[in-house]
Amino acid sequence: MPELPEVETVRRGLAPVLENAHLKTVVVRREKLRIPIPGDLASRLEGARVVTIGRRAKYLLLEMDNAAVALIHLGMSGHMTIYKEPPPPPGPHDHVDFITENDVCVRFTDPRRFGLITLDTSDHVHEHKLLRHLGPDPLSNEFNAIELAARLKGRATSIKGALMDQKTVAGLGNIYVSESLFRAGISPKRKAASVQGGRAEKLAAAIREVLTDAISAGGSSLRDHVSPDGELGYFQHQFGVYGREGEPCPGCTCDWAKSGGIRRFVQSGRSTYYCPARQR
Repeated sequence: MPELPEVETVRRGLAPVLENAHLKTVVVRREKLRIPIPGDLASRLEGARVVTIGRRAKYLLLEMDNAAVALIHLGMSGHMTIYKEPPPPPGPHDHVDFITENDVCVRFTDPRRFGLITLDTSDHVHEHKLLRHLGPDPLSNEFNAIELAARLKGRATSIKGALMDQKTVAGLGNIYVSESLFRAGISPKRKAASVQGGRAEKLAAAIREVLTDAISAGGSSLRDHVSPDGELGYFQHQFGVYGREGEPCPGCTCDWAKSGGIRRFVQSGRSTYYCPARQR
């Protein structure tokens, strides 16, 4: 599933063609993805100007000048493609087209249909049931070591489990949690409540650093992620531990032949990768 860097990459790719553009036509070809697509989606958006394209965690927010806001989640396999020339005929997985007054088409495609598109209003959207319980965005001014430590205080779960909880920090997923814990030198098995003080400072800084680096690299293209212009992300080539079971980790000084390198185990049904020599 696309995580924060992939969604931010999509947001940045769409902004130049959608922001300040009027939507001439919105074509909806399917009634339901993960949840029903509002029947009035086209009528609420057509003729309105896109004021800005925002992001909250893993959600894109198309804010219109008529106060309508379209919430978009890419799900497991969704992506948005920009066509500045006439687009090809839609396939079975091409569910919604957003067409501007300049005849630029932004097409939402989702083969597995775990994504969603829904509507709200600008004065209420941050209280929407999909958004209101989310924790701070790790790239916002609301996120820092003090805030992170407070949200981890008293938590009996593992630090990996706590960071995967979107109520703790919004937008993180399996890849970037593993990479952040590696850079911070914190074991994914450590109890969340014990990540205070200096550990919280290292972890907050590592989270910001990993996400910033990933966005600069266009995200990670492991399965379905592509940017709106069709380019693949390349942060997967910078992974320290994720997907590298049995390999030495970057900068590791342990005897790789004896330690076995990067370890993999399963937490809550998800693969966790870490270096036992560096992460405590």
